[in-house]
Amino acid sequence: MTPQLAGQIELFVQVVIAGLLLGGLYSLIGLGMSLIMGVMRIINLAHGELMMVAMYITFLLFSLIHMDPYLSLFVVLPALFLIGAALQKYLITPVMDVESVLPQNQVLLTVGIGMVLSNLAQMVFSADYKSVPVSYASKTIYWDVNVGGQTISLSFNFPFLVAFGIAIALGAALFLFLGKTDIGRMIRATAQDKRAAAIMGINTKRITYITFGLGAALVGAAGTLLAPVYYLYPAIGGPFTSKAFIITVLGGMGNIAGAVLGGVVLGLGESLGSVYISLGYKDAFGFIIFVLVLIFLPKGLLGKSSV
Repeated sequence: MTPQLAGQIELFVQVVIAGLLLGGLYSLIGLGMSLIMGVMRIINLAHGELMMVAMYITFLLFSLIHMDPYLSLFVVLPALFLIGAALQKYLITPVMDVESVLPQNQVLLTVGIGMVLSNLAQMVFSADYKSVPVSYASKTIYWDVNVGGQTISLSFNFPFLVAFGIAIALGAALFLFLGKTDIGRMIRATAQDKRAAAIMGINTKRITYITFGLGAALVGAAGTLLAPVYYLYPAIGGPFTSKAFIITVLGGMGNIAGAVLGGVVLGLGESLGSVYISLGYKDAFGFIIFVLVLIFLPKGLLGKSSV
């Protein structure tokens, strides 16, 4: 193998690794929106703003008591669960229960919730960029591999590697929760047929509170995992809401397994496109994939809801 070919292989493998690590985090973001979509049949357009709230909680914990972002997950997860459940119980459910000329007015409500959260963050923290300057933010792990007599060196960004591992663990925990616990089975039953679930004695309103709380907790975890490597500002949620929506559509509306696949596809698409086409069009690649899936696979990569 020539050194030139080895260099090309090294670059390609490195780009794929970066895409997979990013895709793992995207999957965690998409899981929350897809879970909410599967149970309540609405798109939560405040999804990214909930992630922003989690990032600010992480920032405060680090600034005030120097709590490591990964440890702050133990605070962020329950906090975002409670915030999500409260939003569903006191704001979204009353709107869903009211008959309206516009049946999807709850979606517009989530837009308003996102705007309120973003503006509150700007009032409290200002619009300045903030960060969580942990010592390992730029730490890199190297791995040398011999391919065809040539040594290629692969690098792994430490925060992204840890975040990927935690995202996989949380995703696996969600699948076990949905499949092995009574509440998880109730969530799945409500997603499949809400009226039948209510007839069987399931408190479907309570299930929607839990579902929205879980969705908020998942995207909150993603925000905490991103805090060491992303600058934080009040409007950061908007682009991630768009990414979550793209992931949800890619995998199939409300399809939990599809959200994982959609996140990986989006991460790989952005990573490969940034290197081999242009970094300036990074966000555009996701929308291109999104449009292609809508045209050729309108039900998503894995089809309809399968919570």
